[in-house]
Amino acid sequence: MVILNEIEEVFIETNGIKLHTIIVGSGEPLILLHGFPDFWYSWSKVIPLLKDDFKLVIPDMRGYNLSDKPEGVENYKVEILLEDIKGLGEALRLGKFCLAGHDWGGVLAWIFAEKYPELLNKLIILNAPHHKIFAQKLKTDKDQQKASFYIFEFYKPNGEKFIVENDYKVLRESVFNKNFSDSDREKYLEAWSQPGAIVGGVNYYRANRGFEEWKGIIEVPTLVLWGMKDIALRPQLLEGLSDYVKDLRIERHDKSSHWINHDAPEFVSSKIKEFIQN
Repeated sequence: MVILNEIEEVFIETNGIKLHTIIVGSGEPLILLHGFPDFWYSWSKVIPLLKDDFKLVIPDMRGYNLSDKPEGVENYKVEILLEDIKGLGEALRLGKFCLAGHDWGGVLAWIFAEKYPELLNKLIILNAPHHKIFAQKLKTDKDQQKASFYIFEFYKPNGEKFIVENDYKVLRESVFNKNFSDSDREKYLEAWSQPGAIVGGVNYYRANRGFEEWKGIIEVPTLVLWGMKDIALRPQLLEGLSDYVKDLRIERHDKSSHWINHDAPEFVSSKIKEFIQN
């Protein structure tokens, strides 16, 4: 569990907005990016296991929880989101850093590594598809198309309503499992209830329907951690990764769901430490 008195909680100005950010630990800087529908707390179980080795920088992404939530889908284009991350590193004077991302945080981490390889030492991806492979699978793989049904719902006007109804019933059933305590669930419900937070998260999908302009070539040494029981992002998304990533290591966890950082924090933290320190 996170030791709250060791955490520094700040609002960092970057790219014209403020990101609520958790800073804890010391050592080589490691930025941790959450996905949908998470917030910084998604890393809570790995923080105690990494804080003695790294300076952890963990923002609520634009549109989430306590960070700024600009109105308008256009404010969530990937090009803008990348500058949020770059500005975060600059504001904290991190220099080169390691970057880890889960879900949408991982998608952004993939593309950040493509655009700004000179800023990164290592890249860690947790259950987040490579943008070129995902685009291909959405067109050709029926299993992934079925698993991604919610994305197509989000494209509709007011398409986020179905996940808000009945006290976030769909989100609660999709996210919470036996590895989420009552306290965890309360914190998530509080974050989802922040004004504009759900729309902000859904806007990531609406603003970025394709990645044709990106080549997908990753030159940063990369570790991919994948929970094999992920029902939203199917294991076939790992196929062909070596065609895009020059220095690649894939570690699978057979018993973890999409929420691998909740399900297997010891596995996640040990693999991250081993990868960065060796």
